[in-house]
This record gives sequence, C-alpha cells and structure tokens, in this order.
Amino acid sequence: MDVMDRIKQQLADNHVVLYMKGTPSFPQCGFSGRAVQILEQCGVRYAYVNVFEEPEIRENLKLYSQWPTFPQLFVDGELVGGSDIMMDMFQSGELQKLLSKTQEAAAD
Repeated sequence: MDVMDRIKQQLADNHVVLYMKGTPSFPQCGFSGRAVQILEQCGVRYAYVNVFEEPEIRENLKLYSQWPTFPQLFVDGELVGGSDIMMDMFQSGELQKLLSKTQEAAAD
C-alpha cells in the first residue's frame, strides 16, 4: 500500500484523526500539545499519528491536505485545520458541535 493509500485508510478507519508531532502523552511541540488539550477538553475519542515516526506520512500529508504545518486535525475525512483553527473553533463552540455530530454518527 502506498503512502497516500495509507493516509486515506487512516482517515476512513477513524472519525477523528490528529496528525501531530509526538504522542498525546508526550507532544513534541507546543502546537501539538495544544491540539491534544483541546481534544481532551472536548472528551472525544481520536486516533493520532506521530509524524516523527512516519516520515513518509509527514511529507505526503502536506500534499494530500494542502496544509503545510502540523498538527492537522481531520474529522470524518475532512481537514479541520491546525491548532490555531482548533482553538478558534473550540472557543466559539463550533468544534464541540462538529465533534458531537461525529460521535453520534460513530455510535449508530
């Protein structure tokens, strides 16, 4: 399976995916740490990919998403954005609404 197919499979298999630097328990940049904190406050289950451990995904995800930086949050296969967008959406309540719809769909 080539790397683009792996990315598509990860997004198909998980409603919420965070591509990040490090892991949720040990983020390796402040932006990834903030993204994890936001998702934790939302109480949502999510998958993550440590792009430091997956250099092919790190390079090709930028092409796939047309987004140059990490972290990158995907919900139901769609790019939401990085930690700044996540924070703005969280503060407005938009992210919680989006994630609750996803969790409801996952429960069906």
